Amino acid sequence: MPLRRFFFLLLFLPACFTNKQNQGEKLYAEHCASCHGDQGQGLAQLIPPLAGADYLKEHRDYLPCLIRQGQTGPITVNGIQYNQVMPGHAELSPAKLTNLLNYIENHFGNHATPRTIAEVDEQLRACPQ
Repeated sequence: MPLRRFFFLLLFLPACFTNKQNQGEKLYAEHCASCHGDQGQGLAQLIPPLAGADYLKEHRDYLPCLIRQGQTGPITVNGIQYNQVMPGHAELSPAKLTNLLNYIENHFGNHATPRTIAEVDEQLRACPQ
């Protein structure tokens, strides 16, 4: 009898957990790729690139706020100034923002220390109102 119970648990255990694998990539495709490009290349002088972007390293602590609240006014990325409105994504939870940022900061030629949900949550609390 214990062996049958074990196999039963193995059969249904995966249903108890959510599959967050590749969530960052999916969130990027849903919320970012239409402007920043499939490869993070940006759009000429209109939309800044994320690929190899110095802004990601220089403003790491502010990036959760930027995504959550959006951006208006000029922004300089890799020495080029951009001045388009970026819509915010207030609906993204700290967990989703963490997955999205970990994807962006470790793809497209970028390399950063992985973020934790606690780190992103703390950065969100420091966002300007």
